[in-house]
Amino acid sequence: MDAPQLISRRQALACGISDTDLRRLCHSGAWQRVRAGQYLRTPQSELTAVGRHLMLALATGEAMSDAAVASHCSAVVIHGAPAWALPLDRVHMTRDRINGGRRGKQLVVHSAQIEPDEITIVNGIRVTTPARTVIDIARSESFEQSVAVADSFLHQGLTTADELRAHLLRARYRPGSRKAAQVVGFADGRSESVGESRSRIAIRRGGLPAAELQARVFTDDGVCVGRVDFLFAELGVVGEFDGQVKYQSELRGARGPEQVVIAEKIREDKLRALGWMVVRWTWNDLDHPDQLIRRIRAAAAAAAHARRVGCWTPTPTI
Repeated sequence: MDAPQLISRRQALACGISDTDLRRLCHSGAWQRVRAGQYLRTPQSELTAVGRHLMLALATGEAMSDAAVASHCSAVVIHGAPAWALPLDRVHMTRDRINGGRRGKQLVVHSAQIEPDEITIVNGIRVTTPARTVIDIARSESFEQSVAVADSFLHQGLTTADELRAHLLRARYRPGSRKAAQVVGFADGRSESVGESRSRIAIRRGGLPAAELQARVFTDDGVCVGRVDFLFAELGVVGEFDGQVKYQSELRGARGPEQVVIAEKIREDKLRALGWMVVRWTWNDLDHPDQLIRRIRAAAAAAAHARRVGCWTPTPTI
């Protein structure tokens, strides 16, 4: 499918498409009206919620003055980071002024100080930089949502821990700065998905020791058995989050579904042979974190009687 294309009413008229044609195209579902004077040349059913928000954000950015900067959840979407559980019904823009914020049906305008080095250009739209975006989200959204965003930005190399700390210092007198400090202190770019970020939060809230992320496990002969999502060295437990994204990436290779499952089973058997207990969980398990914590504790109790051999190496923090 070709990438969705925005077209303004002025552009459509210049191409010989009348207002009557525009109404007909939108009524038939071939096109969709994104906002006043802006249309998308693709059926709405072909776009995800994130895709619809991106198109609305781009259309809004083109219609706004240069003083407005896409921010908050809109900046997350424009930068291409996961927008898990973020509200995407309205575009968020920030203006560098003391007051004048407003909330409409499709647009939220924030009034806040914004420095020139906190603005970048993506897809021709002025948008807050990744570091500023993370801090804005961390000040305004839940801990889980914010950690998922921060982890993703760090993992993709869009920002660094040092940049986040510097921008946190700038925002120290703004509402929500303490919340943001907790997010920045917990964020870890070694988390490779929203599911892994949520897992880390569940682990901390469950009172378990912090796990090593993406550690590599070796035999005594130095053969790498595999890289694991979570390694609880004190407990003798390996944790694996089985997210859909992980298996989709596996299936994009040369192996088929059965081969992927068999390879995972062999890998898990090798880990158990080295004395590690393996606990696997899925997205649905994260909705019942207490049960997940009990499973990990039960595995730790069993691992206490096992003899572990080999070694493991950590992955540097991103």
